Amino acid sequence: MAIPIGQALKVGYYLFKQKLKRRKKYPLVLMLEPLFRCNLECIGCGKIQKPNEILKKYLSVEDCTKAAEECGAPIVSIAGGEPLIHPEIVGIVKGLIDQGRYVYLCTNALLLDRFIDQMPKSQRLTFSIHLDGLQEHHDHICAEEGVFDKAIDAIKLAKQKGFRVTTNTTFFDGVTVEEAEKFLDYVQPLDVDGMTVASAFQYPDAPTQDNFFGRQRTQEFFKELLAKNNNGRWNFNHSPFYLEFLEGKRDYDCTPWGNPSYSVLGWQKPCYLLDEGYAQSFQELMEDTEWEKYGHRNHEKCKDCTAHCGYEATAVEDSTNGLRNMIYSAKTVLT
Repeated sequence: MAIPIGQALKVGYYLFKQKLKRRKKYPLVLMLEPLFRCNLECIGCGKIQKPNEILKKYLSVEDCTKAAEECGAPIVSIAGGEPLIHPEIVGIVKGLIDQGRYVYLCTNALLLDRFIDQMPKSQRLTFSIHLDGLQEHHDHICAEEGVFDKAIDAIKLAKQKGFRVTTNTTFFDGVTVEEAEKFLDYVQPLDVDGMTVASAFQYPDAPTQDNFFGRQRTQEFFKELLAKNNNGRWNFNHSPFYLEFLEGKRDYDCTPWGNPSYSVLGWQKPCYLLDEGYAQSFQELMEDTEWEKYGHRNHEKCKDCTAHCGYEATAVEDSTNGLRNMIYSAKTVLT
């Protein structure tokens, strides 16, 4: 099962409370970026393009736990940059787990062996390891040789030590369905606890602009790929409704407030991928952001986006709309 039963129950209870309070906009996953620095320069990443004075900044443990408390989301995804470069990353992880949150530490895994014995052994912690394809393709995306082998070694080490591990994969233009199928078949026997997949999004800060699927190509690609996922062949760490959205079977609007982003610059408007300014508090983000301006129907920059930081929360919300949806979603997730 990709999602721990404790996480599923906690999120379910959280969603139930939002329904009772009749809230239309609420966070589900906090995208926490305690730094923008990284030890790689991947071709699809715009975070490391920030000025040096920003790349030198870090959020403190207190900053991170305060942001999580202010936001209130039950899940925190620690991204960056490369989180394991942060000098207080172990304290950040422990502080968030002590709050009762489920933590996904997103990492390229180059430094994981140095920190793994300091990390809390908890079902609330998952290492989400960046893996964008098999060796040649992944090393090309990361612009460095040997990164794939180190990531695979880190997955095996983390599993050996009893940690939860998922993979985080972005498919770029030029990748065929057959190549993606071969990659997923390679990862599944590694005993990972789930696989996260997405289509690369052509956001303005990315250093190159010619490696991305359009929206139609994304749907064609995933429709063909996911049709091959018979009898639990691949264990995805997604809402089943989100996977159907990627296939074009469901037409969703983006709900960027479901995955708010907090970094050394503040609360990013409107989402993790678009930089349209910053708010100084979560309340300001929620109240002052012109949410209606964004989404693939309303904003040119959003037209090809299908990223889970915008649409996974929409899919999860839909899964609670009616008994039929709830039964279907629970049956798919918990089996």
